[in-house]
Formats: sequence, C-alpha cells, structure tokens
Amino acid sequence: MSASLSALAGINAAALDRRWRQLFGAAPPPGLPPAQRARVIAYRLQAIAYGDLDRDTARALDRLAQARGQSDQGGEARSVSVPVPDLRGHTPGVTLSREWAGVMHTVQVLETGYAWNGAIYDSLSRVAQLITGTKWNGPRFFGLRAKATRGAEIGVGRVQA
Repeated sequence: MSASLSALAGINAAALDRRWRQLFGAAPPPGLPPAQRARVIAYRLQAIAYGDLDRDTARALDRLAQARGQSDQGGEARSVSVPVPDLRGHTPGVTLSREWAGVMHTVQVLETGYAWNGAIYDSLSRVAQLITGTKWNGPRFFGLRAKATRGAEIGVGRVQA
C-alpha cells in the first residue's frame, strides 16, 4: 500500500486520469486539480485495501456536508451537532466481559453478531437480556456506554460543524 500511495505523488495528470478511470469507471470531474485527484485516488485505494467508512460514519459526514452546503449557498450559517458513532464493542474480534451475579460472562464480537455460551446472537442487548433475565441496553450493560443524563448520552462523541 505504501508503494502505491508514494507512486501517486510522482505521476502526471494524464496518468492520474487513467488511474481514476480504472478505479471509478468514469473520467474525473472536470476542473478537479491533479493534487486533489491524487488524494481521492489514494483514499479509494486505502478503502479497497482496508475497508471503507461504516454506514453510520458516512451518514454523519453526509449530514455535516449538507449543513455546510446550505450555509455556503446563502443560507443562514448555523452550527450542526452530529453524533459520532461509538463503535467500541462492535468491531469484530473484540472480546467483551462482564461479571453478573458472581459469574464472569465473555462475549466475542463477530462479523455476523455476538458469540456467547456457544451460540451466536444478532444483538448485544439480547445477550444482556439472557444473562440478566431482564431487558438491558447491551452496550450499556457491557460498559460501552455511560448512563444518560438529562436526556443526553454521555461518552458518545459529537462533531460540531
């Protein structure tokens, strides 16, 4: 990956256009400077190699861009607060642990759900409910989210635009 990204810095505009067509299947937008084309190509190469933004982060960025676009088009400039997804505990490979009633419970986060006690569940809240016998917010039960205060969730990042 490092070599591919370094190579982008030294290629001319025509080579950038060819690389763009290979990656996106169309010509680059007219007027896009070569340096910006190289950045977009670099991002795309990394997204292919390492994975792109998750759905929640992409939506948050779209909301920020829309708010910015409205203020740039003569609309009233305004501050927009967009919640940033807190993905701790939702990344495959992570192990979550919680002691309940003197028993240590361990949950493995998988691509397709959560493994606990030899079974796979699609919801962390379902696992918490099975452990406690009552409905729980799964991320809160496993300590991934703090208790709400005055209707707002603590510990969840926010971005101001």
